[in-house]
Amino acid sequence: MPQARGTKVRSTRQAAAVVAVMSVLPGFRGARDIHAALRRDDGQAGLATVYRHLHVLTEQGAVDTIRAASGETLYCLRRDSFSRHLVCRACGRCVEIDGGEIGEWAEGVAARAGFTLTGHTVELSGLCPAHAGG
Repeated sequence: MPQARGTKVRSTRQAAAVVAVMSVLPGFRGARDIHAALRRDDGQAGLATVYRHLHVLTEQGAVDTIRAASGETLYCLRRDSFSRHLVCRACGRCVEIDGGEIGEWAEGVAARAGFTLTGHTVELSGLCPAHAGG
């Protein structure tokens, strides 16, 4: 695993464990949730280690982040080079969305600028049914 700028990561085993735990957790999760799940599997992982690995994975583009309504950073493994999410601003619920039209729009924007699109991240915000009031 390549190192991010100035970030020291001691164990690729620990990084692999963080990725393995994240691959079975649904949606976006906080570092403390990821740490708790990891501790169930590997009682040795510290919270600081989880944060370090999440930072590196984020810089590498392997993990997407969003900011919850509380201000907490939430993390989710990136499944491919295109990331599209709908986030509730009241409760932080996040769902991955199909990007058909978004993908077409992004391709067109890139093409008009002379770019070849290699990835994109889209975060739409709103209120989930529980908070929309109707």
